[in-house]
Amino acid sequence: MSNNEILLESGTNELEVLEFAVAGIVFGINVAKVNQILLYEKLKPMPNSHPYVEGIFKLRDKILTVIDLAGYMNLPHSESTDRDYFIVTHFNNIDSAFHVHSVEGIHRISWNMIEKPDATIYGGAEGLATGIAKVKDKLITIIDFEKIIFDISPLSGIRTDEIEHHGSRVDKPIFIADDSVLLERQIIESLHKAGYQNVSDFSNGQEAWNRLLEIKEQVEAGTPLESLAACVITDIEMPKMDGHRLTKLIKNDPVLKKLPVIIFSSLIDEEMRKKGEELGADAQLTKPDIGKLISALDQKINNYDAHTSF
Repeated sequence: MSNNEILLESGTNELEVLEFAVAGIVFGINVAKVNQILLYEKLKPMPNSHPYVEGIFKLRDKILTVIDLAGYMNLPHSESTDRDYFIVTHFNNIDSAFHVHSVEGIHRISWNMIEKPDATIYGGAEGLATGIAKVKDKLITIIDFEKIIFDISPLSGIRTDEIEHHGSRVDKPIFIADDSVLLERQIIESLHKAGYQNVSDFSNGQEAWNRLLEIKEQVEAGTPLESLAACVITDIEMPKMDGHRLTKLIKNDPVLKKLPVIIFSSLIDEEMRKKGEELGADAQLTKPDIGKLISALDQKINNYDAHTSF
């Protein structure tokens, strides 16, 4: 199966979820992250590798690292691997494979059907669940695969140490919408180091949009938009409302449409880039390149200031 086989109209707030199971527990992954599903095959372990790395194999011209999801989540392994699978993924410009015990099917749902998990139950910033979807009377836990990769290979994540302290950048209001507590915290830390101190964070696109609607009322009452919001940085995958839908709403609104929107997501590829362009995104960057995000933010705010006045 290829994710190119499933094309969703831009900005509809829908996604395809691949349902799979580990130790009988149902989980889900966005099909946009999935390149292929393969039958499990025994691998030779890599010496001195991470304990949750089962091994590697070659798929066409790429070497893929296989991650043992059962081991990572401290769940029982299969008694027999005859019906196990590899889910081959691509995100954050990284190709990987995840060992799962069964693949159940694909569901097309709205992001509005995905609830944010309770932080006290699912571990907050250290938790693995980014959303809970109810599909056909079953609950599917959407896993934070970026966090798994980061835990196994920290250098693959956002490198806040690469950002130089800069205290003289403009103190313009920046909005961030991202459902990953860990990544959102790292982005905010990076923006603060870069000199952007006025940062508001939202755990999904709906929360950000609700705030923007409040701002719209203030703008219509005479307050300059630039003093209330200077740029929106949004992920794509989020419960309630995804980043594409948020971008579409902003760019179709006569009052808010001049607000710069930067999509910062692990899903940016050629197909996603086309969707973002159709929706009017001002920039699209692949996580975890925080340096390019800071540069794009500087540029968009400078351009924004050049075309507006307080």
